[in-house]
Amino acid sequence: MTKEFSVNRLEIKAFAHQNAALEGELPLGQLARLLAEDQRGEAAAAEPVRWVLDGEWVESTGGPGQAWLHLHAETQVQLQCQRCMRPVDVAVESSRSFRFVKDEATAAALDDESEEDVLVLAPQIDALELIEDELLMALPMVPMHDVCPVDVKLESATQDFDDRPAEKANPFAALASLRIDKNQS
Repeated sequence: MTKEFSVNRLEIKAFAHQNAALEGELPLGQLARLLAEDQRGEAAAAEPVRWVLDGEWVESTGGPGQAWLHLHAETQVQLQCQRCMRPVDVAVESSRSFRFVKDEATAAALDDESEEDVLVLAPQIDALELIEDELLMALPMVPMHDVCPVDVKLESATQDFDDRPAEKANPFAALASLRIDKNQS
């Protein structure tokens, strides 16, 4: 008997034991934090977000097996180019594998030495939150066009800018004028 799985309440252990797969498409508007990054605002709400989840149960020698979740998600968002300051369409894609372990201590110990992410096995997870988190982390730190649509002025100063240091008055000059000369008294 094959169990039906819900992406909002995904039972990781059962999903992995069955080597199950889920895939779908949802509008960007359902991922509020990711939608907030898009320069188009609510106009981008209909942009499709495609995702695939694959479960895998990996037997281990001398102990219980481990649940794995393989995630792939992609969409397109509009960000601000940091070179020309105009909108730039950015394809955002994330492919990650997650290994689930019994507790936080095990996850912390294994996370530093593992290529995959190590998470604590919970009875259910909201896989849509995980998808949104991964897409947010996949956003470029500095979005830019490959070739900007306008000529970008790359000067650090204008031609009439004078960068010579201004003449500073000697702060002791004013004190010297206040000094009383003993020879004059």
